[in-house]
Amino acid sequence: MSQVLDDAILPEAAADSSVLVAPALVVEPVLEPAVVATAMPVLVALSASHMLNDTMQSLLPAMYPVLKEAHNFSFAQIGLITFTFQITASLLQPVVGMYTDRRPKPYLLPVGMTFTLIGLLLLSQAHSLPALLFAAGMVGAGSSIFHPEASRLAHMAAGKRHGFAQSLFQLGGNFGSSLGPLLAAWIIVPRGQGAAAWFSIIAFVGIIVLIRVGMWYSNQLILLRSKPKAARELSATPLSRPRLIITMSILILLVMSKNFYLVSFTNYYTFFLIHKFGVAVETSQIYLFLFMFSVAVGTIAGGPVGDRFGRKAVIWVSILGVAPFSLMLPHAGLTMTIVLSMCAGVIMASAFSTIVVFAQELVPGRVGMIAGLFFGVAFGMAGIASAALGKLADSSGIEYVFQFCAYLPLIGALTIFLPRAKARVQR
Repeated sequence: MSQVLDDAILPEAAADSSVLVAPALVVEPVLEPAVVATAMPVLVALSASHMLNDTMQSLLPAMYPVLKEAHNFSFAQIGLITFTFQITASLLQPVVGMYTDRRPKPYLLPVGMTFTLIGLLLLSQAHSLPALLFAAGMVGAGSSIFHPEASRLAHMAAGKRHGFAQSLFQLGGNFGSSLGPLLAAWIIVPRGQGAAAWFSIIAFVGIIVLIRVGMWYSNQLILLRSKPKAARELSATPLSRPRLIITMSILILLVMSKNFYLVSFTNYYTFFLIHKFGVAVETSQIYLFLFMFSVAVGTIAGGPVGDRFGRKAVIWVSILGVAPFSLMLPHAGLTMTIVLSMCAGVIMASAFSTIVVFAQELVPGRVGMIAGLFFGVAFGMAGIASAALGKLADSSGIEYVFQFCAYLPLIGALTIFLPRAKARVQR
């Protein structure tokens, strides 16, 4: 990670590692590429495509009860499927972001969606663990292309409302993630694994939308290249290299704790509810939908609040604020469990988009690489957490998984060591 951050520091700062900007200073480009006002149609299209992308990706964990019963998989094997998907996305995303920072590719997004389409078709026909792992890897490859590139375009289309743009972009993804379990309960559970092929239609729609977004991106690049070189240069005002590495490390730890806790819900919440309360598979999927929907609802608030009042305050609340609910949840009854999970989902939702924008402001000119790094860490941690929690569930029981994960939000106390980011007043 240190090498990646060293590459991210602009040459002007690298020449003098003693440069240190006051922590309150917000780093921004002198001029955003061809965009002054917020390009809402583009942001809406990116959010919609994120919804389609994450709907398809969330089908995989939503199908786990079906796959477990059909193939007699253990929890550890279920965790291995997610590990393959998450690690594929994790390793490639920073590479994709770093490459396209230097060589923008306007039509790379529909290519990524095509990988997801192929993965879905393979998933519907896979009847062995190796085949399922390969299908999961294809979906992960599509994700590794989509997230850093789409996040970069959201940043480009934001104007000066970067927090709002990332929240709107994340809202689409979270809403799509909430739809996956619901669609699985309605379509895949009653019809079986093969019904996953029908969702390739969603991928095709996403490809069409992203081709249109690629046309806008291509026009922005033409406008940017037509500007004088001086007008396109970025302000070089990073923290010193040691302070930047420490800050990025803390942000990555916060993302890791958030995603480790989130995986306990996305992968094992249905099993927890079925085991502890005896609910039906279809009912557990609806409860998972309620949790994921609460995450989607909470997402949109974090960015605008961070734009106005500062990102550090949002990070404080969105991670450490989950702790009271997470600590009570393993000991509650069914109704209170649903309520506590939804409260935790709403509060936790704003963390990721806020952290990504916070990091992008610290490293100007590396928007794609930073997005890829943090999306990659998020996906990688989700994969590791899935495999680890599967092993823990096999050895100690599914209820112990939630008792263990209840303490993870306390890592949010590390926020105290972050530099203060100045709030921007929106007009």
